[in-house]
Amino acid sequence: MNRKLADYRSKRNLEKSGEPRGGSSGRKPAFVIQKHDASNLHYDFRLELGGVLKSWAVPKGLSTAAGEKRLAVRTEDHPLDYQNFEGRIPERQYGGGTVMIWDCGTFSPLDKGCDSEKDLLERLEDGSFKIWLRGEKLQGGYAMARMENADSEAQWLIFKLDDRAADGRRNPVSSEPDSVRSGRSLGEIAEDESAGESRG
Repeated sequence: MNRKLADYRSKRNLEKSGEPRGGSSGRKPAFVIQKHDASNLHYDFRLELGGVLKSWAVPKGLSTAAGEKRLAVRTEDHPLDYQNFEGRIPERQYGGGTVMIWDCGTFSPLDKGCDSEKDLLERLEDGSFKIWLRGEKLQGGYAMARMENADSEAQWLIFKLDDRAADGRRNPVSSEPDSVRSGRSLGEIAEDESAGESRG
């Protein structure tokens, strides 16, 4: 068992939730943004690093406007195959609610001298790094920084860098609400899951 996923597994009954146990991603390095309608609607931003998905909950989702900061709360590492999870977690389970693959793609480090996964992991632990996203909805440079003097070390900020992909007129969180994987809305995913359960 991957020790990095001990926190992830301790919070869940994977037999009941239907979430992935852990496995390979199929491509590297990958990122995924999952729209998660749990107790509060939010976006889970995940980066493939160190054999797991490093994860943050972003309440408002990522912005495409240069410099617009969004809160990102660090959560437990998730297994690599979680990037393929789209469905519904039962209400009484941890994180209960509907999960959608809102965007996905690959990424690479942007910081000078940050040429390897090990370098990027070190920057993450130091609390500041930059990456270039190649997604279907989001592209370009993003910076992440752990907040100083915050109530918790889990509080980070993420913001779009000022590059050719920055566009303050775009707001894909509102204009492109559906799954890049299945084309379904959150409501359709929930309905499909309910229909599957009733047939089972």
